[in-house]
Parts: sequence; structure tokens; C-alpha cells
Amino acid sequence: MTDRVIEVLTRGDLTVLGMIPTASNVTLACRVRDGADEFACVYKPIRGEAPLWDFPDGDLAGREVAAYLVSEALGWHLVPETVMRADGPADADLGPGMLQRWISAAEESESDPVDLVPIDAVPADMLPILQAYDETGTLVALAHTDSAQLRKLAVFDVVVNNADRKGGHILTDAGGRMYGIDHGICLHTDDKLRTVLWGWAGQPVPDDAAADLTSLAGRLDDADDPLTVRLEALITPAEVAAIADRCRSLVTGGTMPVPPGERAIPWPPF
Repeated sequence: MTDRVIEVLTRGDLTVLGMIPTASNVTLACRVRDGADEFACVYKPIRGEAPLWDFPDGDLAGREVAAYLVSEALGWHLVPETVMRADGPADADLGPGMLQRWISAAEESESDPVDLVPIDAVPADMLPILQAYDETGTLVALAHTDSAQLRKLAVFDVVVNNADRKGGHILTDAGGRMYGIDHGICLHTDDKLRTVLWGWAGQPVPDDAAADLTSLAGRLDDADDPLTVRLEALITPAEVAAIADRCRSLVTGGTMPVPPGERAIPWPPF
């Protein structure tokens, strides 16, 4: 099914449904159709990106596609199908950009992966990250679930050096499958990890991740590997090499990183 989704995203006809007003860059909800196949998607045109002084190379759309390729190469399938389109919707002349399958999140419930909970009532299956006061002055904890899916996403964020993993960037569909979205500010060579998923800091890297990380590092060490070639068309060669280095560091060190002294969590966290 993934191959067909990629095909539809790449060549299907796009229709704009509306703008997503909460996004920091131009982001359009669209519908894409190719033959009998039709589904919702998100289009982020390169032309609508605000320049970032600390991410001067390439574009954010390319980083989103690169993050998807890394997720697929690991075999973890944590990022919705994502492609670079040469053209946008015919009714919105915005040019090339990133197109990603829309994830219809399950309705809000008490089991949201990341949440603010009363400080004295953190559920047993959640890991507290920090304490804060809410708008009523009540002391609450920012916490996330202690699940295998979310832990794999935390490892992925280290690999891609995610500088903006907010709680709202983690979606769970109606079937219970978890996805990470919004990877425009990832993959820098400098350490920029900012995330709400610090619950496993200093703990062992999951055993089932080590082999995948080692395999990915080996592929990226080969300049002729198709994955390396595709990534270097989207991000710099130094950034590709840094992915391999982070994979090796996770495997040889054996533990998840710990938060730096400051700017460890994106703000706001949702």
C-alpha cells in the first residue's frame, strides 16, 4: 500500500481544501487523486517557508522528505508517506513543496501520548518530564506514555536530531498506530535535540533498535548507496554523515542521551 500512496502523492491531482492556520509556515490541507485512489494530504510549499538563520542549507520541505526516508530505511515507518512534488495544486500556484499523507488522529482521550496531568496523579504508565503551573496556578506534570512505539520515536528523534518534537507532533490514528510529523527542523550537524520525549534519558537503547541503527549507518557510509544519493539531494553530505555518526553513537554508547542544561524542551511543548 505504501508504494501506491507514494505514487498517488507524486503524480495525483491536488485540490486545496484550506489553509492550516496554526502552522508557522504556509501549510495547506489538500486532497490528492489518481484514478480511483483519493485521500487527504498536507502540502508545504518551499516558497512559503520563513528563512531560519540556524538552518541555512536547503529547505525545510527537503528535510521533511529526508526524515521520511530515514524512517523507512530503519524499517520503523514512523513518518507518514512523504514526497517532494515539483508542482503544487493547480488552484494555488505555489510551486515545489513537500506533500505528506494526512493522518486522521484518534479523538482526544485520557490516553494521549503526551499530556499535562496533576502532579499527584501521574498515571503508572506515564513518565513525568517536568513540573509547571497551569493557567489556574495548579502544579502539573508534563508526561508521556511509556510505550514501545513512543520509545522508538524517541530513538528516531535522536537519529534525525529533531529540534522541535512537540506533543502535538505525535499523532495516533484510530487503529492505534503512532506517527511523528513536522520534521522541517531536523538533521543539522550540530546537536539541536529538543523534545518532550525525555522519559528514557540515560536508559538503554532498545535491543530491537541496535541492528537497524547499525544497518542504516553502514548504508550511509557507502556514497553509492541509493539512500545516500537520495538524501544528499535533500540535505548536505555532512548532514548525511552526521546521521550515521548518531546511529553509531547510540549503538556503541548503549544509552539514550540526557537533556542538556538548557533548551532541552521546545516551547510551547504542544
